[in-house]
Amino acid sequence: MLRIIAHRGPDGQGISHVRDDNRSITFGHRRLSIIDLSESGSQPMWDSSHSFCITFNGEIYNYLEVRQELVKLGVLFKSDSDTEVILEAYKAWGVECLSRLNGMFAFAIHDTRRKKIFCARDRYGEKPFLFCLGNDFFAFASEYKSLLLHPKVSLEYDDWRLMLASYNPSTGLDKDRQTVFNDVQQLLPSEAMLVDLADLSVHIWKYWEILPPSELNKITDQDAFDHFRHLLKDSVRLRLRSDVPVGSCLSGGLDSSAIVCLVRELLGFDEPYNTFTGIFPGTPADEWHYAKLVIEQAKTISHVVEPTADRFVDDLPSFIWHNELPVSSSSQFAQWCVFSLAKDNGVTVLLDGQGADELLGGYEQYFAKYVNALEQTGDKARLKVELPKIKERYPCALTPPVRAIRDRLPFVARHFLSNRFGIGNSMLYGLNVATAGRLSHETQLPNISGFHAISNTLLQDSFGRFLSTLLRYGDRNSMAHSREVRLPFCDHRIAEFVFTLPPHLFMGEVQTKRLLRESMRGILPEPIRARWNKQGFRPPQDLWFKNRRFLESVSDSLDSKNFRQSPYWIPEWWDKSLSRVANGELNLGWNIWHPYIIEQWQQHFIKPLREMKESP
Repeated sequence: MLRIIAHRGPDGQGISHVRDDNRSITFGHRRLSIIDLSESGSQPMWDSSHSFCITFNGEIYNYLEVRQELVKLGVLFKSDSDTEVILEAYKAWGVECLSRLNGMFAFAIHDTRRKKIFCARDRYGEKPFLFCLGNDFFAFASEYKSLLLHPKVSLEYDDWRLMLASYNPSTGLDKDRQTVFNDVQQLLPSEAMLVDLADLSVHIWKYWEILPPSELNKITDQDAFDHFRHLLKDSVRLRLRSDVPVGSCLSGGLDSSAIVCLVRELLGFDEPYNTFTGIFPGTPADEWHYAKLVIEQAKTISHVVEPTADRFVDDLPSFIWHNELPVSSSSQFAQWCVFSLAKDNGVTVLLDGQGADELLGGYEQYFAKYVNALEQTGDKARLKVELPKIKERYPCALTPPVRAIRDRLPFVARHFLSNRFGIGNSMLYGLNVATAGRLSHETQLPNISGFHAISNTLLQDSFGRFLSTLLRYGDRNSMAHSREVRLPFCDHRIAEFVFTLPPHLFMGEVQTKRLLRESMRGILPEPIRARWNKQGFRPPQDLWFKNRRFLESVSDSLDSKNFRQSPYWIPEWWDKSLSRVANGELNLGWNIWHPYIIEQWQQHFIKPLREMKESP
C-alpha cells in the first residue's frame, strides 16, 4: 500500500506497528519533505510519552502561531515540523484542535489512552481521506489505488456514478461520502471521525461549516474590497512558508496573476521567484500574452510548457493511473504538464489560483443566479440598470432564446431526431433514453435556506460540487510529480467573510469576481484586472481531433468490445459524432471525450489493479 503511492512521498518511508489489547494498529507514511527537512520531522510520529502517534498529509500554514500558543502552555517540542504541532494541539485541546488549524490536511492520530483513532480532513477537502470499514478491519489511505490493493477491499465500482460524472463532472464522484468504489468511503470536506478500537464503531461529524448570516453585511463596497485584499494577502503570506523552493502556477488569468503579484509585494524584488505556464501557441486557448504582462511586472523567472495531443497520447497510461478516476477534459492534462515542468526545475511547492471562480463568481453562467439574488433581496434599481448590460456583454449567460425554443420540444422527440438524422450535440443523445432522463433529474441543484441565490450556488460549488472535483485533480496531478500545490483562495477566513456579503459585491457592475477585481486595483496589470472575457486553462481540445494519433486512440476506444456492449451508450450515435468531427464539427469533441476517457480509465487504472490483486 505504501509502495504504490511512493510518488506522494519520495523523500522517505515510515511504518509504526503496535498492538492495543486484541487490535493490531499499523500506520504508514510516505514523506515529501517541506517543513523541517531533518529526521525529526519523519512520520509516523510519536509524542514523547509514546501515547499518541500521527500520520499526516498536507501543511498547516499557521503552525508557527499555534506552536507559540502551545509553548505558552508548557509544551516542549523536539522538532520544527507542523506535524508535531498537530500532535501536541490534539493533546492539549482534543478534537477542538481543528478550529485552530489553517491549512490543508488529512491525518489520523492513534490515541492509545482513549483507545481511539482520531481522523480529520481540511475544510475545503484539498487533501483526500479515503477509508474502508470492514467487518473486522479499518483501513485508510490518500489514494484509491493504495486502499484497493488491500486484500480485503473489493475493486467493484458503481458504473452509474461514472455516467453521472460524465454528464456533470461536479456531481458524480466527489460530493458524497460513498465513492465510486463500493468498499471505499471518504471523509467529506470539514469532517472528522473517531474510530473506537474496541468494536471499530465510527462517529463522523462536521467540525466547520458556513452558516447563513442573520443579516447581510452592511459593509461599504470599498471597505469590503480592502478587507478582502487583506485576507487574500495574508493567505498568500502563510502559504509561502516552506523549507524548500516555492513558485507559482501562472496561466495569465485573473486568479493566478493576482497571487503572483501579491507574492512579489510580500517578497520584494530581490528574492528570485519562479512561475510555470502552459501555453497553446497559435490557438484561441493561448493566454501567454497576458502571462507575460505579469512576468514583466513581477520580474519572475518564467518557465513554459506546451501540452500537445502527441504528449497526451504518450503520457496517457501514467496520467490515467495517477488521476485514478476519469477526468472531465484535457484541462487536467495541461495541469499535469505544468507540475511536471516544476519538477524538472526543482521547485517543490506551487501556489495556484484554484477556488476563486467557485467562491467569488467567476463564470458567466452565474449571472442568472445573480439576477435571481437581486430579485430576492429587492434590489430592483440595480437590476433595472444592470440586466440590459449583462445581456449585452454576456449574451449566453441567461437562457438563450434559441435554446428556450428547442427545449420546448419533448426530450424523447429530440433524442429520436438526433439518433435518426445524426444531428444535435448534447451528450444525452448518445445515451439510451432512460439513462439520459435519469441523469437530467439527478443533477439539479437544491436550495439551501438562508442564502440568496448567488451565495447558495457558490457555496455548493465550493464545498461539494465543482471545486471538490477540481481539488481532486490538483491533488493527484501535483502528487504524481511529487509537488505540493497550495491554494490561497481556499482559506476558510475568506469564505467566512465572502458569504456574508450582498449579491452586488459578487457580480455587480456586470463584473465576474468583482471582489477580486476591485481589490486588485493598482496591484494587477490593468489589462488583466479589467478583462471581462474569461478563458479557462485548457488545451484546444477540439483541435486535438485533427491529430492522427489522438484520433486513432479515440476511435480504438469507441470500437472496443467493452464500449459496444455498454448498457448506457448508443455506439451508433457516437460513431456518427466521430464522423461529424472528422468532417469539421470539432466542437463535438468535447462530448466524445467522456466515453473515451472512461474506456481509457478501465484500461489503464482498473485493469492494472485487477492484475496486481490477482498476482501471487
